Amino acid sequence: MPLAAILSKPQKHELTIVLPQLHAWLVERGWSCVFDPESAAYLRDATQNAQHRAARRSEIDVAERDRLAERRPDLVIVLGGDGTLLAAARAFAHTDSPLLSVNLGSLGFMTEVPLADLYLTLQAWCDGAAVVERRSMMRAELFCNNVLARHWDALNDVVVAKGTIARMADFAVEIDGQPVATFRADGVILSTPTGSTAYNLSAHGPIVMPTVNAMVVTPICPHLLTIRPIVVPGESDICVRVVGVPNQTFLTVDGQEAVPMHVGDRVRCRRSEHTVRLFRLQPNGLFNVLRSKLKWGER
Repeated sequence: MPLAAILSKPQKHELTIVLPQLHAWLVERGWSCVFDPESAAYLRDATQNAQHRAARRSEIDVAERDRLAERRPDLVIVLGGDGTLLAAARAFAHTDSPLLSVNLGSLGFMTEVPLADLYLTLQAWCDGAAVVERRSMMRAELFCNNVLARHWDALNDVVVAKGTIARMADFAVEIDGQPVATFRADGVILSTPTGSTAYNLSAHGPIVMPTVNAMVVTPICPHLLTIRPIVVPGESDICVRVVGVPNQTFLTVDGQEAVPMHVGDRVRCRRSEHTVRLFRLQPNGLFNVLRSKLKWGER
């Protein structure tokens, strides 16, 4: 019996209707389901009768998000926005489980599948007609006093940026052990091709197709007109060191995990050995998303 893991964004009240229907659809086709606590809460809230609620509670298979990957699901269904997908991608980075992301947010660059196409996409998966894309991830390692403190796998980006004080910080960038530049700026974005349409795009960095083996280094508001974004090979080893800070600097992973950095701390980024599998109804959806979400190319 195939297993589907279902993750949901909190505070999306429409899921009290969507999730019971999705659960029933999967069960009717021979799937078993495991839910994260947020999804399980929607299912329980959907059951109005107290007696039925008690009976249904025992039927719901629940696991914490950081333990779902241990179940090795055949499919992961993510209901939410890009942030929910990014969290799911990191949780399942060490597995080969494909992710179906359904957009319940306002923009949804990566969560391309609208809610109206959920069952059409699921049926395509069951029929073997869906397209699976592999997206590269970035391995980030934080060194404090030359000692490895923490590490992450990021799908979008790793950002080193100043804190709340409205003064710029000083950063030194090295690529493959070679000094690139030391400059004053609000921060530095290290992006995967997938993340090139996220913070990197807002900072005037280039759009990189997800299939390109590359990473992008983009300064944030540098105090030098000559400092520009750089596209480097995917095998590059990038290091960003904090040279001087007005107050405090933070390392942020996929916009969700923030860790303070101090003078002398450095972050090392390179391509991760792990990838994320996203499936679509059609390949090369990037340009469709750019046109529909950002009105790209319109006059």
